[in-house]
Amino acid sequence: MLTTNPFSELYTLVPPPAMQSYVIVMLLLVVAGTVVDVMHKKSAKYFFQAGVKSREARTREVGGGEKASIALKTAAYDVLASGEFCNQRRRIAHLLTMYGFVLFLISTFVMVFTAADAATSAIWPLLWYLGALMVAGGGYWFWFNIRVDVAAEGNPWYRVSRADLFVLSLLGSTTFAILWGAVQAGAGVGFWSMLFFALFIVASTVLFGGVPFSKFAHMFFKPAAAYQRHVSEADGSRQNLPPPADKPEQFGLGIKREAPRHY
Repeated sequence: MLTTNPFSELYTLVPPPAMQSYVIVMLLLVVAGTVVDVMHKKSAKYFFQAGVKSREARTREVGGGEKASIALKTAAYDVLASGEFCNQRRRIAHLLTMYGFVLFLISTFVMVFTAADAATSAIWPLLWYLGALMVAGGGYWFWFNIRVDVAAEGNPWYRVSRADLFVLSLLGSTTFAILWGAVQAGAGVGFWSMLFFALFIVASTVLFGGVPFSKFAHMFFKPAAAYQRHVSEADGSRQNLPPPADKPEQFGLGIKREAPRHY
C-alpha cells in the first residue's frame, strides 16, 4: 500500500492524460482564483499604497543587501518556521498541515505524471501518504481543539462558515485520499474505492476551485506582508504605527495568563 502508486491502479478506468489534464486545470484555477482574489480584495493596491506611505515616513534608507537579508530571514522565520504564531499548539498544527500539504501536492503531481510508468519510485507513494497523514493530524487537531471561535466564544466544533472552506476541503481531500488508497490496496478497484476516489476529486476541486471564496490565497499574501512589515521596522516607518511604549511590560507583571474561556 505505502509503496504502490494508487493512480497507476486506475490506468484502465482513468487514463493518465485525463488525470494530467485535471491537475493542469486545478493549477490554472489556483492562478485564476488568486488573481480574482487580488482584484476583489485590492491586495496589490493595498501593498502599493502601504509601500508609498512607508517610504514617506522612513527615517533611514534600507539598502539592497539589507533587504536581501530581511527576505531570507522572512522566508526562514515567518514562512518555513511559522514564527508569527505565539501559541505553540497552533504553530505545530500549522507546520504539520503546511509541510504535509506540500508533500502531498508534490507527490501527487509526480505520481499522476508517471502513472503509466511501472517503474515509479516507491518513495513518492510513501511521501503521498505521509503528507496526507500530516495534513489530517494538524488539520483535525486545529478543527477540534484550536480554532479561535471555539476556544474563545464557546461555539461547537460543527459551526461552519465560509472562512472554513479551505481547511474543510483540504481535510476532505487528504482524508478521502487515504481511504481511497487503503481500500484500493486491500480490495482492488471496486465500488468503495471508486466512491472514495470520487469524493477525493470533489474535495480537491472545491479546494483548488474555491480559491476566491476561501483562505487559500493567504499563503501567497502572508510572506509579502511579513516582508513588508520587517522592512518597515528596519527603515523606521513602522507601517505608520507609533513607536512602542517605554515600559509596556509593567502592566503585565503579576497577571497570570489563562485560556480565553469566559463565555
